[in-house]
Amino acid sequence: MTPHYSFELVQSRDTYLAYLRLRRAIFCDEQGLFKTTDEDDWDASAFPIAAVQHGAPGGEAVVGTVRIYEAEPGLWYGGRLAVERAHRKQGVVGRGLVQKAVTTAHGWGCHRFLALVQAANVPFFESQNWRSLEERAHRDRPHHLMEADLASYPPSDEPRPLPEQRFR
Repeated sequence: MTPHYSFELVQSRDTYLAYLRLRRAIFCDEQGLFKTTDEDDWDASAFPIAAVQHGAPGGEAVVGTVRIYEAEPGLWYGGRLAVERAHRKQGVVGRGLVQKAVTTAHGWGCHRFLALVQAANVPFFESQNWRSLEERAHRDRPHHLMEADLASYPPSDEPRPLPEQRFR
């Protein structure tokens, strides 16, 4: 049976905690990029997005994450794209998260969407209509600063939550 996923802005505390647990599992435990947490100052203004698997044993489960944030008017970044190992090979979760992130920001006035991508993931992003702008080292690992082709990501009509409506 093929899993069913939804890609949504995080709106509940339980989903947010699951989102943070998955990020920590990937970026701290699995990859060792951070010691105890991958949270940073951008999390305060970021919009967290979760990939939720429906029909999973025990109910719904967060199996992927990404965050988006506006660094300056019209300039948006995506980051902390994480997918549970069991859901990586099919590519559905990663593609869905990228699509949700870029189309959402585009609908909220994004004129340029960037991400700092681990070198191993550059081909995946290139297949999603992104291009590498430059190579960089980040946390002593090779990365690429990449840009999404916004023409490939029509703007979403999802309303942007007001600051007091954002989940934290």
